[in-house]
Amino acid sequence: MFLKKVLLAGAFTLAATSGGFAACGFQNEIPLKSLTNSFEAWKIVTDSMAECGNFSAELDNEFKDKQPAAFAANPSLYQIGGVSNATLVPLLNAGDIRPLDDLVAKYGQNLTPNQLIKIDGKTMAIAMMVNAQHLMYRSDILGDLNIAEPKTYDEVLAAAEKIKQAGVVDYPLGGTFKAGWNIAEEFVNMYLGEGQPFFGEGNTPSINNASGIASLEMLKKLSAYMDPEYLVSDSTYVQQQFQQGKIAMANLWASRAAAMNDAAESQVVGKITMSAAPQGSARPASSIWWDGIVIAANISDEEADAAFRVAMEGLDQETVMANNDASIWLIKGYKPGPLAAGAAATAGAGAAPYPASPQFGLMHTALGNGVADYLTGAKDAQTTLADIEAAYLTAAQEAGLAE
Repeated sequence: MFLKKVLLAGAFTLAATSGGFAACGFQNEIPLKSLTNSFEAWKIVTDSMAECGNFSAELDNEFKDKQPAAFAANPSLYQIGGVSNATLVPLLNAGDIRPLDDLVAKYGQNLTPNQLIKIDGKTMAIAMMVNAQHLMYRSDILGDLNIAEPKTYDEVLAAAEKIKQAGVVDYPLGGTFKAGWNIAEEFVNMYLGEGQPFFGEGNTPSINNASGIASLEMLKKLSAYMDPEYLVSDSTYVQQQFQQGKIAMANLWASRAAAMNDAAESQVVGKITMSAAPQGSARPASSIWWDGIVIAANISDEEADAAFRVAMEGLDQETVMANNDASIWLIKGYKPGPLAAGAAATAGAGAAPYPASPQFGLMHTALGNGVADYLTGAKDAQTTLADIEAAYLTAAQEAGLAE
């Protein structure tokens, strides 16, 4: 439903840094801190929040591992958190974030319905942007080699072989294959593209099948065209490979698109085309995400009031208008540009939302701990999937989430 609303609103685009921020509409007197992911859109938003004073932002790629304990502390170590579909779940389950409806009524007059993330009828988060992994490629290289834009992963592999034979870059492909969360997300995308369920009755795992094996096999085929150190490759690693001219293609987060045209750090300005994620047998092999803010439960009402008010300054129209192309904003004033084309095409082709839930969080962890065993040759595909299912089932049963 959220994805459908976003599409109907025509919300897809990417925002890039330009210009400055309007001064904050009030002077904040209460010390506030935030913990969020570390990419350009979060830097933009938190820099805008800082205009209000008495605010410090911690941007950390490992934020999702730090947030649960930090927000469980009493008082919470942070007043504001940056979350996504999946990283919201542990904070929500632990009761460490507060409903926001009273604060929305007080300060959220400029928010749109698409931004209100409701759980059981209560607004628990405010979305600021949508995100997805989609295909980015060097249009100059594909053009020179007479390679058509790849639409499927078999076409990606064929293009990669041509690029390898031409020797025009260090590696034809990049990928967010870092062991742990990243490689799990790559499997999730592949499996979603096959259109098969992750669970059966009673939340029992259901990935040790032909679609699961095909997903693993495709990941391994792709890895053969990557830097041999692909198991340490996260989003920043792939972004820098593109910027330094080392790779020609990658399925990378839309939130990284603006960095390709940052002349201060990129050697490929104007050379990267954003296109739809490669198609699986049922839908694009990607997932739709949102990012946004939550407010800690274990803080005073006075702190919560100030934190939400500061957050609204970061998520206002002036911020977006000054940085229209750095993300796919859900905020008023956003105008989609060419950097959003890949995300829009991926969503328009029917990519599924990331299936966030407590049980899926356990599945994601089990995948992150197990997929690399197949890629390195330590286990065959069927054994890898059987062991992942067993690890998930043990964790889910202990949590009371599976039979």
